[in-house]
Amino acid sequence: MQTLADSLFQEAKTVEASNGSACYFPLNNGRYEVKPGFIPFGFCFGNGEADKQVFQIDDNFTHYHQVKLLARAERLSKYYQTCYYSDTVTSELTRSDLPSGIAHLIIHRLTQEHPQHFYTERLPSGEIAFYSQLTGETLYLNANCELQQIETQGEQVIPPYASTLDALAVQVQEDIAVIRRWADGSNVLSAVHLCYPNHWSAEEKIGKDFVTVHSPVAGIDKINRRASAIVNTMIVREPMVRFSWGLSTDTRLNHHPEPPLNVAINQWQGRMFHRENPQLFLRIERQVIWGLPEYDTALFTIRTYFRDCREVKKDINLRQKLSSSIQSMTQESLVYKGLVENRDSILAWLEEV
Repeated sequence: MQTLADSLFQEAKTVEASNGSACYFPLNNGRYEVKPGFIPFGFCFGNGEADKQVFQIDDNFTHYHQVKLLARAERLSKYYQTCYYSDTVTSELTRSDLPSGIAHLIIHRLTQEHPQHFYTERLPSGEIAFYSQLTGETLYLNANCELQQIETQGEQVIPPYASTLDALAVQVQEDIAVIRRWADGSNVLSAVHLCYPNHWSAEEKIGKDFVTVHSPVAGIDKINRRASAIVNTMIVREPMVRFSWGLSTDTRLNHHPEPPLNVAINQWQGRMFHRENPQLFLRIERQVIWGLPEYDTALFTIRTYFRDCREVKKDINLRQKLSSSIQSMTQESLVYKGLVENRDSILAWLEEV
């Protein structure tokens, strides 16, 4: 009988093995760089309508959805945290309409981008019914977008949804974060729903500011010195997209730094490349930043994709850019990306045709 821990090891399809999946390669300059890299949202990367969508849906939805359900079942607080995200005004630092504003944005984008999957209805009671054809769930929200009731065509979600944000996050293939700024210019990670963590933790980051959240990233110093300006750009500018990438030896979406119960840390972490049985993947994050200046807030989404490096290396141009990007990493970056022990073996393997 498969245990919860066993289920958490299930792997996602690569872009190459999927139908209709968006495809990105954020290594075009052949160098590993740590920079904001903001690009206007909607820029064409060759993926048609998908490049214009905040929330991308493809034929891998069922697996992504299952990973979120398994993560929540393991321990919800491990993957979902909020801070100053209450519906109740407790001080001048909080705003009662923030969760409503975030929920309205997510629902609006989903119903506009994927009307075949999502739609809403205003009920005589004044409540809003949000229908998801993908999960078979109906979320009933009051006028403030507070979750009132859930109906489902399948099994009940366990544990029950803790909030509207929790419920909406389970309907999509992206992780979600919310960044807030106070009147004095300080900022905080106010909410994070992170079921596909790439070696970082919602519990560790929640309630911290931009500088503290990003301080473990190798080479982040120049960016952190401009943290206030970057946060301002995220909030007040037009929506943007950026990319992050790394190398993985599996396509498991959930790489939380804390393994599940009864799972050894070295078994859970991965990142060990074996040249005699090479498994190597580009783990690519498409990150969308959508500012809500009226709330001094930005919505931040993270969509994870995997590209099979066995396929990438068949294209001499892509192979050279990947190799040169790895070669350009500093020792500090290699440590951060978990590549110190594997760098030379990976580079040698990439050169094998």
